Amino acid sequence: MDKKFKGLSLLVIMLGSIAVIPVFADSNNSSATNSTNSTMGGIYPPAHLLNSNQSLPIGAPSSGILAVTVVTDKSSYNDGDKVLVSGTTRDYMGDTPLTLILRNPVGNVIKVDQITVGTDKTFSTSVIATGALWMQAGTYSISVQYGSPDRSAKTTFQFSGSSVSSGPSTIPVDGTNSSITYTITNGKVLDIKANTQSKSLIVTIQTTGDGLLTITMPRTVIDAKKSDGTDDQFIVLNDGQQNGQANETMTTVTDRTLAIPFKNGTQQIEIVGTFVIPEFGPIAALVLTIAIVSIVAISKKTGLRFPTQF
Repeated sequence: MDKKFKGLSLLVIMLGSIAVIPVFADSNNSSATNSTNSTMGGIYPPAHLLNSNQSLPIGAPSSGILAVTVVTDKSSYNDGDKVLVSGTTRDYMGDTPLTLILRNPVGNVIKVDQITVGTDKTFSTSVIATGALWMQAGTYSISVQYGSPDRSAKTTFQFSGSSVSSGPSTIPVDGTNSSITYTITNGKVLDIKANTQSKSLIVTIQTTGDGLLTITMPRTVIDAKKSDGTDDQFIVLNDGQQNGQANETMTTVTDRTLAIPFKNGTQQIEIVGTFVIPEFGPIAALVLTIAIVSIVAISKKTGLRFPTQF
């Protein structure tokens, strides 16, 4: 009897053990799965964020479209080059501008700009790489933000450094009674002439390397207008070849300023508009008017008559 009871007890224990083993196995597998998910969650964003359009923290991996991108057209630039900046946004927020900040290698702000984002969710701008804040060679950074901080991006580029001229210089325009203010890097302005036939200013230079001519032109000397009276772009020719990198950096009611990059060896820069001051323009016209009025007055008093036939 005792032996039968012990045998039956042993059988019951064995059957109970077989039933319990799968439970422990499922529990262990569940613990391992939760541990894996927890680890993955500590590294990656949750799956519901990866598959949505919600903005993620900067630097977090994402399989979706980035909130903002920004790039430059080249990875490195020299003094006088035009830096073209462009990018895209995931969202379009109407009149909300995109803020751009450009810094030099020591962190000084070179430019802060508010850029309009197009309905196609793209943006672009440009800046001429020269001047006092560009003197240091090294890594320059561009940061952009579109609305909230989670819509931001950054890019960098290399710059060789800028050699700035001592300060603005003034030179008379040949054939007129006007003068032009300018600065130039890696070169020297020898002469500026007004060409009434081509409605242009012709600047003769002598270069020592690639550089930049920044010239401020009074509207009374030269201007470029459309048929409706609004400002038009100047055409700039370097040694007869159109310079697509020339950029108008400042515009006022009295003056227009152009930044004109040039290559070493360039001898002549021509700025073409729709109007250029004639030789001895306003003063010559005033002198001629005074002379005519004087002659008429004298002729009335003295009875002077001019012969009509010879």
